[in-house]
Amino acid sequence: MSVSPAPAQSDSPQLPYYIALAGPTASGKTAAALAIARHYPAEIISVDSALVYRGMDIGTAKPSADELAATKHHLIDIRDPLKAFSAAEFVLDARRLIDDISARGKLPLLVGGTMLYFKALFDGLDDMPKADAAVRALLALEAAEKGWPALHEALARVDPVTAARLEPNDSQRISRALEVFKLSGQPLSFFHQQNASKTTAASDRAVSTPTLISLEPADRAWLHRRIAQRFDAMLAAGFLDEVKALRARGDLNPDLPSMRCVGYRQAWEAFDAQAARGRDGTFAPREPNELRDKCVFATRQLAKRQITWLRSMAQRQIVACDAPDALEQVLALVKLHAGSFR
Repeated sequence: MSVSPAPAQSDSPQLPYYIALAGPTASGKTAAALAIARHYPAEIISVDSALVYRGMDIGTAKPSADELAATKHHLIDIRDPLKAFSAAEFVLDARRLIDDISARGKLPLLVGGTMLYFKALFDGLDDMPKADAAVRALLALEAAEKGWPALHEALARVDPVTAARLEPNDSQRISRALEVFKLSGQPLSFFHQQNASKTTAASDRAVSTPTLISLEPADRAWLHRRIAQRFDAMLAAGFLDEVKALRARGDLNPDLPSMRCVGYRQAWEAFDAQAARGRDGTFAPREPNELRDKCVFATRQLAKRQITWLRSMAQRQIVACDAPDALEQVLALVKLHAGSFR
């Protein structure tokens, strides 16, 4: 028997009932999702921009074969690393899957840490221009000549709101903000304000929001330890060999969204540095530790951004992922909101 759907929206079809489980990297989302699936007839929809890529298993902490077999998963291994997967594509696929899973009498369970995907699903997509490879290439050439801090200063002149929240060397976000301005004549902050207005209008119409369980650490040091331990496990499992195999294909490059994923980007740069020194893939004694530290630091920065995103989602219900009874708290929230789903 399925849960009764939430109240319908006034101007668009309401999705069937679903639960969203979000959290920063290494917060225990997979374990929590599988615990939910043991108690409910759930199917998991991955909300992760890295898990979509085939051949990127170790560095993305992709669920194991046993975990994938235990519960049906969706939106994992659906793209070659050469192909991008946008937030708009995610929303289309997620809405279709939520409808399909619900129609089969099961509970759609959305799990992941790509907060842009969650926000796009919850609040809808804005009219921001799509990525333009030619514009992005010109910006990269300009950055190579002048440096990203100079482009950050240029951004501050046309979009001070966005520039104020970006670090001077945040190349990916500075590039995107300047790209949006060059393509549309409007600052990135303009589109964000538009989307916020749409969200406020939706709230004014009492549009229902999904159940969003947010795994957030009470002690940030606990998460940092987990991140370091997990990356050490990735190294032991052959992460660097995985990156070597991706490089050996010959058709991938570090500017692709897949290769900009945390860990892969840092490892790719390390191998590029080796090649520049004429080495054949063997690191000098101190280099593995330097790479490990860079990857752990980048992952910690990713977790920080994910938590900042989560704090902007007012509907979230927080579970301290470092609490001894975190799984019990998650299950209690699921029972509260979907307890009649059997």
